[in-house]
Amino acid sequence: MPHTPLKRQEDIGLSPYELKFRGRHRSQDVQMTVFEFDAEDVQETTIQSVEALQSYKDSKKLIWLNIDGLHNEKLMQELADHLHIPADILSDVMEPATRPQVEEFDNGLFVSIKMMQFNEGLHQVSIDNLSIVMMHNLLITFQEEKCNQFNPVKERLKKHTRRFRTLGTDYLAFALLDVVIDHYIYILGKLGEKIEALDNKMALNPDRRILGSINLLKHELSDLGRYIKPAKEMIMSLVKKDSDFITPKNNNHYKELQDNINQAVELLDYYRELLYDELNIYHSSMSTRLNDIMALLTVFSVIFIPLTFIVGVYGMNFDHMPELHLRYGYIIVWGVMLLIAAGMLWYFEKKKWF
Repeated sequence: MPHTPLKRQEDIGLSPYELKFRGRHRSQDVQMTVFEFDAEDVQETTIQSVEALQSYKDSKKLIWLNIDGLHNEKLMQELADHLHIPADILSDVMEPATRPQVEEFDNGLFVSIKMMQFNEGLHQVSIDNLSIVMMHNLLITFQEEKCNQFNPVKERLKKHTRRFRTLGTDYLAFALLDVVIDHYIYILGKLGEKIEALDNKMALNPDRRILGSINLLKHELSDLGRYIKPAKEMIMSLVKKDSDFITPKNNNHYKELQDNINQAVELLDYYRELLYDELNIYHSSMSTRLNDIMALLTVFSVIFIPLTFIVGVYGMNFDHMPELHLRYGYIIVWGVMLLIAAGMLWYFEKKKWF
């Protein structure tokens, strides 16, 4: 998972109203796509300039403008002038590291949230900042680069008829946010599969490699938590906000968002606790294994104490030691030592000391 982009030195002290891109370039060109729809029809058009939006100004249809790429500062200024979007709103749009937030202004509602996408081939999670500006009959989405995460929404928009197309731009915004949160739950599920597989592996044979896997998964969960928990705060604020840009008939849909983000946070906390439990089990297993090894070594040490004593006694260099001149003295000493060792092993086993 990529690290959160840090603030660059040249961005320190910039005015919050200055339209300057504060991230890293993730797309070569800015692509603008317009979806114009009503109950009867959907039209998808790629436009090259803000002036092209003029033809949609008097349209009675709903308009969804999707912008991929945030680095064109001139285009952002033209959007601010043409659509009367405050400069501080678009300044936040051009800051990919901005915290998830919701803010209402004179003629619209601004929402920012982190998008996550799981790469099945690389088993990695990519992070993208999504900004939504919701206005009457107009919805604008800003992404750092082109992605296919919203393809299901686009397909629903094209295939479904009245219900999806007539509920307003606030319902479209709900559908987009719902996709984002569904990806949270999906990615947490993929990570949970790894954690549960690790749990099963630990039960069979805990080793040092498992410790590395646990620490890696803890780091990934912490990274996800840095984006998911602020998203929960934003969704809660959005649900509680009494905004003119969210119609009463769509309030229940936004409450569904709150349920979904709560589920994501609960999954995050559950898997985090599971990892800590696995870590405790690992340390307990290693401690138990070490204790078993020490107990075994102690048993052998105790057995060899009397044997060492016997060998030490008969290793002394005195001239008058009668046993040294016995014909079978060597065999007798070996027999005594074996009997002592066998007797101690029997006694230890009886006491279940090993």
